[in-house]
Amino acid sequence: MKIDELLKRLENVEIDEDEKREIAEYIAQKLGVDNSIRYYHYIITKDRKIYDTSSYKELLKSNEISPNDAYVYVENTYFLEYDSIRYFYPFLIDRYLLPFAYLSKLGFNSLYAVPATGLKYVSMVVRFPSVNRVVVEVVDINHAAINMNLPMLIPCILGTTKHIDDHKVEDILSRLHSRKLFAGYDFNEAWEILNRYYENHDTSLAKDVKAIRDAYIGIFRPFRIEYDLKTKQPISSNKW
Repeated sequence: MKIDELLKRLENVEIDEDEKREIAEYIAQKLGVDNSIRYYHYIITKDRKIYDTSSYKELLKSNEISPNDAYVYVENTYFLEYDSIRYFYPFLIDRYLLPFAYLSKLGFNSLYAVPATGLKYVSMVVRFPSVNRVVVEVVDINHAAINMNLPMLIPCILGTTKHIDDHKVEDILSRLHSRKLFAGYDFNEAWEILNRYYENHDTSLAKDVKAIRDAYIGIFRPFRIEYDLKTKQPISSNKW
């Protein structure tokens, strides 16, 4: 690779990280700190408007917006009690999130997949009112999808059709969940190890937890921001 091409690629990476930071801060301010918000999935468009998926679908039907206007697929979650795994590993909460978001990017329509071909990012919002904390992570949808092998898995099952039915979605999810993505562990196995470490204080699993953490960061490369729900101010932010 030529030096100028490498520098351009590195520059684009930095631009993406800056954009992920802006999006994470925006989502934390708009969704994370508002306890009245109860919808589960949202689409944020390129002009930074936020729609729950039902409203978004209606606007698509009326041609008021285009699938290419979509930019961020957001899952908004709420837990009464603090949980270390959900706090530190938001994208392990819902293993369906990335597949549904990626199907949306490909233009499919199902229960949670909505035609949203312009998607660039996926975000998970996790609120813990008992400790006045909200965590937002934002990932590049293509980066995560490639690392989870979705670009190969989905065409293999669906072929060239844009029609999708439940049993095909279940097939995609089943194959994805059985993959040893997290340092040789699948989703369930990784969650169990993390649970034993954080909840049961099994320190013998420290090396496994570090390996799972490294794999999590490598797969998703999230930009993460934590907010105080009481002060509505950021506590920390990290890019991995």
